[in-house]
Order: sequence, then structure tokens, then C-alpha cells
Amino acid sequence: MMFSNGERTEAAGTRKLCLLSLFLAGVWACAASRWSPVGDICTAKPRDIPVNPVCVYSSPEKKAAEEAGPEQKIPEATNRRVWELSKANSQFAFTLYKHLADSKNDNDNIFLSPLSISTAFAMTKLGACDNTLKQLMEVFKFDTISEKTSNQIHFFFAKLNCRLYRKANKSSELVAANRLFGDKSLTFNETYQDLSEAVYGAKLQPLDFKENAEQSRMTINNWIANKTEGRITDVIPQDAINEFTVLVLVNTIYFKGLWKSKFSPANTRNELFYKANGESSSVSLMYQEGKFRFRRVAEGTQVLELPFKGEDITMVLILPRPEKSLAKVEQELTPEVLQEWLDELEETMLVVYMPRFRLEDRFSVKERLQDMGLVDLFSPEKAKLPGIVAEGRNDLYVSDAFHKAFLEVNEEGSEAAASTTIGIAGRSLNPHRVTFKANRPFLVFIREVALNTIIFMGRVANPDVK
Repeated sequence: MMFSNGERTEAAGTRKLCLLSLFLAGVWACAASRWSPVGDICTAKPRDIPVNPVCVYSSPEKKAAEEAGPEQKIPEATNRRVWELSKANSQFAFTLYKHLADSKNDNDNIFLSPLSISTAFAMTKLGACDNTLKQLMEVFKFDTISEKTSNQIHFFFAKLNCRLYRKANKSSELVAANRLFGDKSLTFNETYQDLSEAVYGAKLQPLDFKENAEQSRMTINNWIANKTEGRITDVIPQDAINEFTVLVLVNTIYFKGLWKSKFSPANTRNELFYKANGESSSVSLMYQEGKFRFRRVAEGTQVLELPFKGEDITMVLILPRPEKSLAKVEQELTPEVLQEWLDELEETMLVVYMPRFRLEDRFSVKERLQDMGLVDLFSPEKAKLPGIVAEGRNDLYVSDAFHKAFLEVNEEGSEAAASTTIGIAGRSLNPHRVTFKANRPFLVFIREVALNTIIFMGRVANPDVK
């Protein structure tokens, strides 16, 4: 997220400092905080880290609703506050996805990390006040959580990130990094710096935006590429950083997992994929047979869960029947409906056909969030962000926000899966098998199982895109 001076009119007499926001998702993933004043944010208690942002959000109406609301079931071994935050993130994810889908045609692929965007804007929220803070709370659904969670939202973001990050094992890579790049001529609010580093692991690195803007842009882009194994490159476009830039906030997320059950390359065949516009193209369709969690739900829609090794993180595919458009499923899908479907999944002997594909997507987060009601943050006249630069300066605003994400799906799985392939081929004549054949547009989610935290989500409408 980049903070730059966007008000250049000489007549104004004062300089408006504008925040240009950058949000980056790597190859599947999640964020993690690795430092705190107490040594390990993941074992810290709320009292150990005095999270005192310059402003807090409080809603008496919401507090009254909380007291009257029903008790909800929380997953075992799960902190209630972390669970609430995860649910809020999922609600934001679905809302953002629908706004994004409305801006594209049915034949366009979509891929994003809503968790990456939530994390980056939570860092922005650290310095927000008044109506800017209120809109951040509402658009990101932070206003749906209890007041106790809201008052410590940054601490519980750290806890959520710790939980996700520690799902990594020897068979997968789950890496995240946050960083503040600030102009070396300015003094930033110490509380903002301390909280960003303690909660989000975002250390401040000084750069010379005024005298060497292009080199600063390259430095940040190179840092992003390094943190995402070279998958996310050139996120900051030319001329996006100039002598008026103040601060760049970056959140990168990278995940690479191995399937619990591998798709053998020997079984991959070229077949037709039928697009939403009636056209078709030849794609590499992977194949395997085995037991997977599966369910046929509303109007024949198929839901399949493919676990990565370790089974803490899975990929969920949602495939409408041929007669029903994916657009209709997108309109009807909510976090509650998805959770209901996932709860109904049962182990089923299944034949799975799935295209090998690569998605890369980038879009303006600013435009989508403005559509959702986050307006003041992007306004030089209305934005209230006094908690970022020292001395409580209140002339900052966000000028733009970018998001870029990458996903590649292929046959790679566990090293021991080769022997399984032979057995699978032998079961291919099972008359009771069910077929899941993703040869038409489908939805894809990458999630943490226990909390159902959506790390990535998207639409595969055209797997033939190079």
C-alpha cells in the first residue's frame, strides 16, 4: 500500500499526502507475524502487547445485538475471537468477489487472495479515525465481530495469521511477509511503526522517494518478487512512485502445496473445455480415481474437496451441472451456504477429471472497494489517517490500490503417490463410481479447514489462457 502526495495544487498552500495502496498475493497462501516485543506474537496474550491505535471503533447498537444474539458453535481448540475474525474475513471475501465478478464477463478468469487484502487494509486501519475508520470497519465486515474482538482486532489478526502459518509442513511452503517502505525524509508515528512490526511483522525500510523514485519502485518490486518465488513481478507500475510518495505498505502471500493424492502425468489427456460463451478449447485434463470428500448439492451442483498433504489446507472445487451457469451459482453463494455444503461432504469413490491450469489476475482494489462503500479513505478532502506520520498529521489519503495473484495447478503430489496410481487405474471399472469432470467453468477455493478461512478464491473460466 503506497502513500504518496497526490495534491499538487500550489494554490492550496498545503501538501496533501496520498496513500497508494499495494496488495499482493503470491502463489496460494497466508500471512504471518514473526516478531513482537514479547518475542513471539503467536504465544503472546493481549495484555502483553498494548495495541492502542490512535482511534477505536465502537457501536452501541452492535453491542446490544451481541448481548441478545444466540450462542454459536465454535470449532474445537479455537479462540473465539480468532473464529469471529475469520468469519468476518469470509464475508468480506464473498462480497468483494461478487463486485469483481460483476466487473468482468463470464469468460474471464478471476483469482485473488481476500485474506491478503484484508491484512493490508487492517494495517491501514491502524492509523484511521472518524468516518474513514467507520467505513473500513463496515466494508471489511469488522463491524460484525464482537466489541471485545474489535478493540483487539490487530492482535487477533496476528493470532489468525499464526494459526494459518503453522499449517506448513515438510510437504508444503506457506510463507508471508509484510513490509513498510517509508520516505527517509519523514518521521513516522512510533505507535504505528511498533504495532505494524509487532502484529504484522511489517518493519519500516527507508527509501529515497523524492530523489530516486524509480530506483525505489524497483527495490519494492524486487522485494515482492523475492518473497513470492518470482511469481509476482512488476506490481508497482511505472510512475506510480514519485517525489510525493510517503509510504508503501506491502503484504505478500505465497503457498505451494503437494496433493495428498497425486494426479499421474501418464493419465493426463487433451480434451475439450466448454466455455461460458459456447466456445470450446483443448486443455490438458488430469485424471485420477479414489476416495474424496464430495457432495452433489443444490440443483445438481457438485462440490469436491482435494486435500494437500497434511490435510489442514484443502482446495475446494464447485462445479455446476452443464445446464446451470456458473454466474448463477456465484450470485447465490454465501459463506453460510458454502459452510453448509462443506459440512455435508462425505467420502465417496470418485473419478476426478480436472484441468491443468495457470491463473494470473490483477485488478484495482480501489475501484471495487469504492463500489462497496469505502469512499472517504480515497478522498483527499475526507480521509482521516492521523496515526501514520508523526505529529498527528491529518492530510493523508489513499490514492490507489493494486492486487495481483497467481495460481498454478498441476499433477504434483506426494512422492509416494506413484504406487497409488497403479491401484487407482485398477479401480476404474467400478460401476458405483461417481464422476467429477471439470470440463466447464468452476469455482476454486483454497482454505484452512478448521476455521474455513478462505486464503484464495477464484473462477476458472478459461484454463487455456497462456
